[in-house]
Amino acid sequence: MTMNNEMIIEDTKEMVRYKLLNEGSGHDWYHIERVWKTAVTLAEKENADCFVVELSALLHDLIDDKLVSNKDEAVEEVRYWLDSAGVSSSDGEKILEIIENISFKGGNNKKLHSIEAQVVQDADRLDAIGAIGIARCFAYAGSKGSPIFDPEVSVRETMTEEEYRKGKSSAVHHFYEKLFKLKDLMNTKAAREIAEERHRFMEDYLAAFFKEWEGK
Repeated sequence: MTMNNEMIIEDTKEMVRYKLLNEGSGHDWYHIERVWKTAVTLAEKENADCFVVELSALLHDLIDDKLVSNKDEAVEEVRYWLDSAGVSSSDGEKILEIIENISFKGGNNKKLHSIEAQVVQDADRLDAIGAIGIARCFAYAGSKGSPIFDPEVSVRETMTEEEYRKGKSSAVHHFYEKLFKLKDLMNTKAAREIAEERHRFMEDYLAAFFKEWEGK
């Protein structure tokens, strides 16, 4: 990686850190930092373009409709940042395509074709499962006013993106509607291996949760 590319990555890290440091839904700077580090590890194992992977990992939540009110404006802001930073137009388009298409969206996301997109998606999804994933799940539910668990609500097997974003649910329901599905949706072998252990941890956690829920 060139010295200029390294400077672009460092500047991008500072910009994203400034924007998301105090974000309270589990999509804060430390989430970004973990995804970035994991993405670098996966990129090296998969021989992906590290520069594209690193910038995509760092920028991926800046256009997420969970965090921004106008996604189109957010995309243009990221495009302006990439242009101003000196990222080539070809790399910039790759990065924008990645960050616009890696979200879960209730299971309605597009199939990813580039290894760079697959790596960033895997890194993001790995941070949604396991011990930290559990903590983020409850943080996000709380930020949206959703309950810990509502036994009167059914688990949604299929849903539109709109239903996924705005339908009635709970933190525990989110395990069944998304988190438990992620292990089998990993793109890379390295990510699948990490996901197995984190998936088992979530299963053990919910077993203990429901035991306590019943007062046992």
